[in-house]
Amino acid sequence: MNSGEYLRYVALGDSQTEGLGDGDDIGGLRGWADRLAERLVAVNPSLAYANLAVRGRVAGQVRTEQLGPALALRPDLATVVAGVNDLLRPRFDAAEVAGHLEEVFSALTATGAHVVTLTFPDVGKIAPLARPVRSRVFDLNARIRAAAARHGVTVADTAGHAVTTDPRLWSADRLHASPLGHERIAAAVAHAIHLPGSDDAWTLPLPPQAVPAGWQAAAAELRWAAAFLGPWLARRLRGRSSGDGRTAKRPQLLPLITTPDFPADTGPRESP
Repeated sequence: MNSGEYLRYVALGDSQTEGLGDGDDIGGLRGWADRLAERLVAVNPSLAYANLAVRGRVAGQVRTEQLGPALALRPDLATVVAGVNDLLRPRFDAAEVAGHLEEVFSALTATGAHVVTLTFPDVGKIAPLARPVRSRVFDLNARIRAAAARHGVTVADTAGHAVTTDPRLWSADRLHASPLGHERIAAAVAHAIHLPGSDDAWTLPLPPQAVPAGWQAAAAELRWAAAFLGPWLARRLRGRSSGDGRTAKRPQLLPLITTPDFPADTGPRESP
């Protein structure tokens, strides 16, 4: 199918696809999937869009909770992004996580949908305290690429570009993309599916910025751990999730009301 002919786009996933880091729960979340839908509707105004993603969901929950509703919506384009919540848990099994994702890939592609997924950046370069899970990210990325290849799934391979670990693409919690980061993800997916008007400008680095002194970086790590890592660990110990009691923000296919007043990616169009 030509990229301009998509009529039904359905997004599956966790907090990143829900849009955390791009807006808030009071004014509303935007996120990369919404931004991608805006790009799609600019090509085909007849597009309808649903977003089934819910924060805190692991890959198995995406499969059991979101796959059925997604199939019922009969998408011709679907994005499936999950696994980060899995790799942050003590008992992480890359094969099991990739297996859940592969089941989703298989079921959606069997209906004729064009399915797209992402790889994940090196979290150790985003949050130094997360370096112990770097090998998990690399393992999961390799398995995602292999599963995608078996089912004809398009991979927006964001892991291979240094700009994806630039702190300016991440919100203060370092787990969710900033508005600029969400815009870059949307641009990466648009480029991966050859959407008219897309290009590889999303891979370009941002202008250089001053590197903080060692003591400043250490202080920032301590502040981050107190503000975000501590509360996250406390929820895990209590067996709670940020998504408890939440449902999808856009469970039905609906026409998109575009928001042209939102700023686009303000990054450079050429390397500095």
